[in-house]
Amino acid sequence: MKYSPMSIIERFCQKHPNFGIPNLMMYVIGGNILVYLLVMMSPNNNFLYALYFNWDLILQGQVWRLITYIFIPPTWSLFSFLISLYFYYIIAKILEMAWGTAKFSFYYFFGVILTTLYGIIISLAMDASYVGISSYYLNLSLFFAYATLFPDNIVLLFFIIPIKMKYLALFDGILFIAGILSNPFPLNLFPLVPILNYLIFCYGDLRYAIKVNVSFNKMKYSKSASHFRQETRKTEKQQSNAPYRHKCAVCGRTDAEYPHLQFRYCSKCAGYHCFCEDHINNHIHFTE
Repeated sequence: MKYSPMSIIERFCQKHPNFGIPNLMMYVIGGNILVYLLVMMSPNNNFLYALYFNWDLILQGQVWRLITYIFIPPTWSLFSFLISLYFYYIIAKILEMAWGTAKFSFYYFFGVILTTLYGIIISLAMDASYVGISSYYLNLSLFFAYATLFPDNIVLLFFIIPIKMKYLALFDGILFIAGILSNPFPLNLFPLVPILNYLIFCYGDLRYAIKVNVSFNKMKYSKSASHFRQETRKTEKQQSNAPYRHKCAVCGRTDAEYPHLQFRYCSKCAGYHCFCEDHINNHIHFTE
């Protein structure tokens, strides 16, 4: 039996749910706030320069630069800075609840590792010590992960405008495309690094979301569309009163009892039936 890197990580996270750093994003945000305040109080930018990723200085012993660049604020406008940190915190908190601490920690740390490797490779390829890498695109990629899992969840943009996550993710994608088009090669490849990290961790969820969306769109135009929508609303109403969101129709396990277990809905079953990851591909389809 072959195992993909993602399946190995998934199994490790299930066996070691306490692995990782709880509320990891709080530490990243705290570091951003600390750096922002110190820079604002500093008469010059010597402190900030000591945090940048600089391969030549890293080789000279300043190894802290391999990690401190992730704490450099994404913007120096106070309003934009606070809005960014607020969204990073909300998105990361929900992702950690959905994935578990272990998987979210893997996602973020692996993204940092890929970003650092990109910085090293580009520094060597361009014979440049400073290539301007940061955690900006890694943090933005959290929106892609969130939108993949919960595309129809609504957030308040600027605390006022309600917008679905899938549309916010589209705007997020525009920022990535702008970064690719506005920088010279090979620096313009930087936004692709977090995209790679996102695909490694979310490819299965993305493929499933696309499959369900296609199946649902087909079903909307079938004769059973009205019945399916009625069953969907009925099931969602029942689940809203239950102490859990998902319950496997085969084994009965719920996300309340097993928060690190992933649940899916089968598009081939009649009605609206949920299954855990062990039974989504191993069950008898409901026919009525």
